[in-house]
Amino acid sequence: MVRDSVHTQELTSREREILLLTADGRSAPAIAMHLQMSPSTVKTDLLSSFEKLGVYDRAAAVAAALASGLI
Repeated sequence: MVRDSVHTQELTSREREILLLTADGRSAPAIAMHLQMSPSTVKTDLLSSFEKLGVYDRAAAVAAALASGLI
């Protein structure tokens, strides 16, 4: 689901990397293990990317990032 107003803030390289791994079907714990960080950090970065992309969930974030060429 997409919010009414889309933020134009650019994603960080880490947020893009996490979205790319999310698009690959990986869970937050699997991403955390792959990137050697805590799952809560992955979730925080995902939430930050949701806000920047103006979406509410992982599927919409991946779709918005793919559509805009961010990943």
